[in-house]
Amino acid sequence: MAGLNPGTPIPVEIKLHNKSRIVELAFENDERYELTYEFLRVFTPSAEARGHGAGQETLQVGKRDVEIVTIEPVGNYAIKPVFSDGHESGLYSWDILYTLCANRDALWQAYLDKLKAEGGSRDPSECRPEATKPPPSCGSGKR
Repeated sequence: MAGLNPGTPIPVEIKLHNKSRIVELAFENDERYELTYEFLRVFTPSAEARGHGAGQETLQVGKRDVEIVTIEPVGNYAIKPVFSDGHESGLYSWDILYTLCANRDALWQAYLDKLKAEGGSRDPSECRPEATKPPPSCGSGKR
């Protein structure tokens, strides 16, 4: 089951910093990481965003200002953040969280590169219907 890999460190502390929109994670192996709310939202493990196989992913756009309303524990193996854009179906197992932390910089750069290539934007105002000419991918990844 995801989140139960015996080699994956388990978070011992998860702090939300709402003003800076950062989640601070401390793991049992004394490693500490910070992930932005936007990063967690963009890399949601939900099938809604990831699809059910390679090539079915939906690029997440306009998430720069997203907030985490609450984080709910899921058993002893995951958390479920509830985001201000209504998204709440992503279960972040300890395995997924640790992988996101350990690969944060490379994942973020790959996301920025893909966003640029597809004409998307991190800015929610550029993805609203009233925007003059919304980028082509702004219709995807709304929730």
